[in-house]
Amino acid sequence: DLDECATSPCKDHQYCLNTDGSFSCKACDASCVGCTGEGSDKCKACASGYMKEEEKCTDIDECNLPEKVCEENQDCVNTSGSYKCVCSEGFEDKDGTCVQT
Repeated sequence: DLDECATSPCKDHQYCLNTDGSFSCKACDASCVGCTGEGSDKCKACASGYMKEEEKCTDIDECNLPEKVCEENQDCVNTSGSYKCVCSEGFEDKDGTCVQT
């Protein structure tokens, strides 16, 4: 079996999996920028919104950062690699601002 992966035939966001007589390109984990294999522990670098923790790229909880990421009358909701701000209970979105209902 020729190891086609030795020539790095895959794209930057993929890793090469050598198979008998061939190879396939597999997508890197969403937490990675470039990777050497499957999973968040095989990242070359962590994607935006992720940080290296115990050799893995893990999600940063922006909602628990010391500085507030959302505006007044908004609640922070952590998402994978990011966050979103939603109007707090008793408030509704009026043209991008949360106003009391």
